[in-house]
Amino acid sequence: MSRSARVVVVSTRAAGGQYADRTGPVIRAWLQERGFETPEPMVVADADVAGALPRVLAEHPDVLLTTGGTGASPDDRTPEATLALLDAELPGLAEELRRRGAATTPTALLSRGRAGVTGRTVVMNLPGSTGGVRDGLEVLDGVLDHLLDQLAGGDH
Repeated sequence: MSRSARVVVVSTRAAGGQYADRTGPVIRAWLQERGFETPEPMVVADADVAGALPRVLAEHPDVLLTTGGTGASPDDRTPEATLALLDAELPGLAEELRRRGAATTPTALLSRGRAGVTGRTVVMNLPGSTGGVRDGLEVLDGVLDHLLDQLAGGDH
């Protein structure tokens, strides 16, 4: 059974070509190592995240991971755009990500990222830093297969 995943990079500067995104490829490689069919990350400006997420979800991926746009800046709108689309939140994932990050980087507590389920798609916002992405992927590593099994109606 093949599984699919999508990665959305939310960064106005990366979308504008001011710098190359470094987080999307890390997430994509992690997903591919776990057998997910994952195309190149979609890179969108912060202002475009609310329109991009529904387009990606219309493809019904098993997993949608975002990176960026989760801080306290007025431009950071990823959590709001995500929350509007969730059928159910999984706050423990986002809380654990913040807890792990804060152990080495106190500003990780400022991340407002969300996690949850839309239909049968697992959605999680990861920070825009490579360290925050690594922390988030570690959080998912222990639970993602079980969560996907539950969403598919498997025994839990």
